[in-house]
Amino acid sequence: MKTHLLLLISLLLLAACSVEPRAINYGEDVCHHCKMKLMDPHYGAEVVTKKGKIYIFDDVNCLMSFLESEEIEEENIQHLLITDYENPETLTDATLAFYLKSDQFKTPMASQIVAFSDYETLKGYKIKNGGVYMAWGELVTQFK
Repeated sequence: MKTHLLLLISLLLLAACSVEPRAINYGEDVCHHCKMKLMDPHYGAEVVTKKGKIYIFDDVNCLMSFLESEEIEEENIQHLLITDYENPETLTDATLAFYLKSDQFKTPMASQIVAFSDYETLKGYKIKNGGVYMAWGELVTQFK
């Protein structure tokens, strides 16, 4: 009986230590950096550490400021995610996303940057909204 109880407790503890991302709760979650409540499902970002701690952000500006602050070491990041503008509330790998900066986008913290998981979709938005395409490396460089 004791063995079963210990096994059950161990399994529960392992399940509690998940390092998986979670959906952003728009209207409830607050940006870790600027403390604003996330309201628009077209924007958002999430950092999940290897220990399972989750940080939520409302704009690329806040995400990049957090990464620059070195509050956590880069090697301790398990997931770095950004909201796909075309698919609200859908998180995609931020390092593989395609970014478009245009003054036509009214982002929460005025970055004017939106992310797409698909390059062809970005091209369509660029035709309609103008702006500049950026890959992850260019985005990181811009915010240094």
